[in-house]
Amino acid sequence: MTLRYVLDPPVDRRLADGVCDLWARVTNAGGAVGFVPPVTAEDVRPELTRHLAAMAEGRARLLAAYDEEDRVAGTAFLMPNTHRLMRHWVWLYTVMLSPDRQGRGEGRALMAAVEEAARGMDGVRGIRLTCRGGLGLEHFYGSCGYKEVGRVPDAIRVADDDLRDDITMWLRLS
Repeated sequence: MTLRYVLDPPVDRRLADGVCDLWARVTNAGGAVGFVPPVTAEDVRPELTRHLAAMAEGRARLLAAYDEEDRVAGTAFLMPNTHRLMRHWVWLYTVMLSPDRQGRGEGRALMAAVEEAARGMDGVRGIRLTCRGGLGLEHFYGSCGYKEVGRVPDAIRVADDDLRDDITMWLRLS
């Protein structure tokens, strides 16, 4: 069973609810997507609203992965860089895959779909993302072709006594 990828899907209540549900499930399963558990779909909805506003303004694009029942099973937000000297690369945010689909190569397939989407954007020659240290995410992204290009120690506070590195990864599109 494979996922179906849609760049810039129509935004409606079903999509928004699906992304909120996915975001909460990924967070509660230990995913590093901007929150710490426990969260509900309503806890993450304000952040999704900001992402959707950026999409409406042309500042972000959503790559949604749909499962066999047409439910949102994965996401990646691509944000074009607006600085005139850096418009040749995009930021990648909020990469999520449903916890029940992990461990089957679908994360790598999602990242390949992200790369394909970025290659289709006029003038884009690279993808930049950041990830939370302490979870091995840099190894996953590395296996997808990304290179670690920077690390800020203890920049992310997930709890008072738990600080993590903020790791910057880069994929050059050739």
